[in-house]
Amino acid sequence: MKNNKKASPWNSIKVGLFSLLAMVIFAYGFQITKVNLEELRSENRQESLVRVTRALAKPEIFEYEQVEEIVNFPIYVPCPTDGSQAPVPEHNATEPYIVLTPSCVNPGEIIEVEGFNFAPFTVGPLRFIPGSDVTNVVSLGRENAETDADGHFLVSMKIPDRTSDDVQYIRATLRRNVGSPHFTQTARDTWNKIVETVFLALLATVFGTVLAIPLSFIAARNLMKTVKSPLTSISLSVLGWPIGILIGFIAVRWVGNLSASIGSNAWVNLASILLSPILAWIGLRWALPQEEINRPSQTVRLERLGVILLVVLVSFYGLFQLASLAMSAGKNLEASLGSFSFLGYFLFQVGDIVAIITPALGALAAGGTLSSFLGRLGQQGSERLPVSGIKILNLILTTVAGATVLGLVGQLVEWLYQIGEPMYTLWGPMAVGAGLGLLLAILSKPKESLPIGMVIYSITRTFLNALRSVEALVMAIVFVIAVGIGPFAGVMALGLHTIVSLAKLYSEQVESILAGPLEAIEATGANRLQTIIYAVIPQIVPPYISYTMYRWDINVRMSTIIGFVGGGGIGFLLQQNINLLNYRAASAQMLAIAIVVATMDYISSALREKVI
Repeated sequence: MKNNKKASPWNSIKVGLFSLLAMVIFAYGFQITKVNLEELRSENRQESLVRVTRALAKPEIFEYEQVEEIVNFPIYVPCPTDGSQAPVPEHNATEPYIVLTPSCVNPGEIIEVEGFNFAPFTVGPLRFIPGSDVTNVVSLGRENAETDADGHFLVSMKIPDRTSDDVQYIRATLRRNVGSPHFTQTARDTWNKIVETVFLALLATVFGTVLAIPLSFIAARNLMKTVKSPLTSISLSVLGWPIGILIGFIAVRWVGNLSASIGSNAWVNLASILLSPILAWIGLRWALPQEEINRPSQTVRLERLGVILLVVLVSFYGLFQLASLAMSAGKNLEASLGSFSFLGYFLFQVGDIVAIITPALGALAAGGTLSSFLGRLGQQGSERLPVSGIKILNLILTTVAGATVLGLVGQLVEWLYQIGEPMYTLWGPMAVGAGLGLLLAILSKPKESLPIGMVIYSITRTFLNALRSVEALVMAIVFVIAVGIGPFAGVMALGLHTIVSLAKLYSEQVESILAGPLEAIEATGANRLQTIIYAVIPQIVPPYISYTMYRWDINVRMSTIIGFVGGGGIGFLLQQNINLLNYRAASAQMLAIAIVVATMDYISSALREKVI
């Protein structure tokens, strides 16, 4: 069908204006980015480009033992006024020798250097040796000579501006390969660093994955949107965290000090490690019986709670003793295992890690336990108490919780910026927090369930997005300051970036699971943990494995970059050679990176194909 619609002049004007605007934008972009092909046509630029390209095309991987043939020939610069000539060194027909044409020149002039009887197909520099001492190691100017099949070469050389009445020299140093090829020191260093790079990426991926998995569940909207609690439960849970963390940290640190004062002997460590789980098992069997005939009294409940607390302290004591034993055993093994001393080093570091993180784990466990206990207490109170009583309780608890949260935030600000004004960093934030909490308690219904899950989800996603926006290169700079230059800083930087990146990818995968299995498991009355185990995890295992393998591939490539700021790996070596203009060595490192990345891509693809 024929289209009789007439073209609008305004449409043509808009197209023209849009084209003009696009041209102006690109023109300004050319100016900002300084596009200038004149530089590319520069003779010096082209010479440098050819030289570097040729160096990169010849990676320094193999080398031969070399034998040098050194020949000196005298020259006057400038020519003597009396017309005398430089003495010609004697040589026979079989020895290497060179001839200069002319035998004396002025500075800046060109001479022809011709060599005879050298080994065929050898290469080496021609240098001007100032002064009359033929053993002088100082040299000026440089041209490369390369012999043909007859051992002959002819090279033009510019004489530098070094005049002298004494005779000076032109030196030819040609080198020929002997024996069989072997790996260069650059190749050995590259191998060591590329292995370091692979394991740097491996450790960062493993540690990041372990911590990213639990984060992904609280960063998934579909799992968190159903989490709702009354305001009383939320307020008590919020108050339980800081109180529990403080109590747990103090208690576990006290246990650690006690363990350090007792556990200086390996036999004591071993006995403590064996007895701790036995005592813990006995205590739990008494405190948590499988079945009871009569309802226990309040006194018995308190006794059981006390035994459970003792069991927890005994368990942490066993962890400290295990760390002490691992550190002492690792130190002894490292000194006696020789080539396998890395096993002792690993054991020592694992013990040190356990000793460091145990107080933090105890604090978090105590905070989570007290928060959960107070939350359940608030839930029960909200269900049983009258509306008027819950309203008054909410006004008090929410005001205190708001003041506590913003007071802690203010103290964090004080620690970061050292403002030194408690009114701005303590009392002011506490007053604002108390006001907001009071306002929330007034506006909300006493027994209404609030979407606390979505609040946790929003905070978690904001935290992950903020950290993910910081490049691993910047993180590496911070960790280099914290732990020093080396691969450990790279592991920590890549590990942190892996946590936030994988947590986002994992959470998005959780959000895309089928809702049917989730609803079916929830309909059976399963709790939240059972729902995740039986409805969520079976659907996410294959994509989680795929994302983890892909992240390892990414970490291998990223580890070559963070080495530029001291984060270890082959990037550190690559940066050194580039700074020293040693492009052949840099080419060997770039080749190793390309091989490892290609190999990792093939392996990860093959594994994903088998698993998924």
